[in-house]
Amino acid sequence: MTKPAEITPADMHVSADQHTMTELVEIQRAAFLRDGIPDAKTRIDRIVRLSALLLDHSDEIAQALAADFGSRPRELSLMADVAGCMVDLAHQRRSVAKWMKETKTSRAMGVAGFKQSVRHEPLGVVGIMGPWNFPLQLTFVPAGSAFAAGNRVLLRPSSITARTADVIAEYAPDYFSIEELAVITSRHGGGSDFAKLKVDHMFFTGSPEVGASVASEAGKNLVPVTLELGGKNPVVVDTDADIATAARFVANARMVNGGQVCLCPDYVFVPEDKVDEFVDKVIARWTEIFPTIVDNPQFTATINEKNFNRIVGLIDDAVSLGATKRQVVPAGEQLPDAGRRKIAPTVLTGVKAGMKIEEDEVFGPVLTVYPYRNLSEAIGHITANPHPLNMYWCGDRNDRFERLADSTRSGAINGNDFALHLFGPELPFGGVGRSGMGGYHGKTGFDTFSHRRAVAFSSMPVSIAELMAPPFAKRDSKVADGQIAMWRKLNARAAKKLRKK
Repeated sequence: MTKPAEITPADMHVSADQHTMTELVEIQRAAFLRDGIPDAKTRIDRIVRLSALLLDHSDEIAQALAADFGSRPRELSLMADVAGCMVDLAHQRRSVAKWMKETKTSRAMGVAGFKQSVRHEPLGVVGIMGPWNFPLQLTFVPAGSAFAAGNRVLLRPSSITARTADVIAEYAPDYFSIEELAVITSRHGGGSDFAKLKVDHMFFTGSPEVGASVASEAGKNLVPVTLELGGKNPVVVDTDADIATAARFVANARMVNGGQVCLCPDYVFVPEDKVDEFVDKVIARWTEIFPTIVDNPQFTATINEKNFNRIVGLIDDAVSLGATKRQVVPAGEQLPDAGRRKIAPTVLTGVKAGMKIEEDEVFGPVLTVYPYRNLSEAIGHITANPHPLNMYWCGDRNDRFERLADSTRSGAINGNDFALHLFGPELPFGGVGRSGMGGYHGKTGFDTFSHRRAVAFSSMPVSIAELMAPPFAKRDSKVADGQIAMWRKLNARAAKKLRKK
């Protein structure tokens, strides 16, 4: 292991803008090869500096995010995109010295003269592509994992939140040499250009459509990918759940960041005889927390005109095909407001197949509510669609919850509150199927950006190479037949034991 590399004055304050993306990959790879595998102190130092980059400029970051969105609460930006990174970064910092140690395996094999272990080695240069909805949390947290694993990082925040990306690009050279961390912006090229880089691992957070393109481009260079995508997250309200509590939770969760979160609930299954009560209480909660919307800085605007038009179009399409909408429109206000990109919080009922909202992830302040008579109806709908990133359950952890969990697939399941698994540093975060591949957070993130390198040494009196190479004698044939007979006997014993259970 090497000691922490000193950042010389010549290294500091060098902007990534002075180099092309390809040059930055080459610079980081050369530094990685020159310095070797970093020790724990170096890794911890990088995570500390990464945290400081956010904490020292938190006010400017919040201002940039508000400007990028047009309207976004300062408190949300500080909690989600700054403080929200710190739990995992602190966990990485505290745990890296333990995680990076070489691990021993079978003691029995060691006694026999066959010693085995696993080295946890960095991959080299990692590319991280972030989305616009939480442009710092969803880039800095994986960057922390990559640093913990001993890698160099190329960070590519979304161009949609350009002001926020510029703040990070401006201050990053005060904390990092470009050999360690280089911030890539639209001045270097588009996201598709970044996906073509010959890095050692590509990490992407965004939509399934763009994720497929990133995976395709990375695959041409045989670059492994981690894809953190999205999907339509379902909620199932149990028959015994308190409707007022469930409605309040769902109403709040739908409006986090204006509904622009990959973990926001998208549609809800409610017991048939409680649908009206549930919808009434959701509307009442929204009316309570949004006495005004158009000029309310606490109401996060839709990120851009394209998404504004898409969401309004989903509502209009559903209503034109027979769905019923209920909206919260404060007195004297006209919504939707295209100029401010504000859309009234909306509940849709009577949504059926053929409506676009049945298939598209809304990513906005719209909630679809379905009635159900038995749990099979909810399970059937969920399993007929791509696996979501998250699933919510309102109620106790009972037999019905276990049936839902056993019968469906999702990246995670949360009960009775929003995105709980984000706050457990040991819990993995990631999707399954169309909602993503691979994971991060905690040890899972460290493993994502590490190579588990097997190490095996022999001091056995018998040579495996000699046993496996010709010429084979009659004795060898007996040994082979004996092995087959032994394994047949053991397998038959296992089958017999199963039949007795």
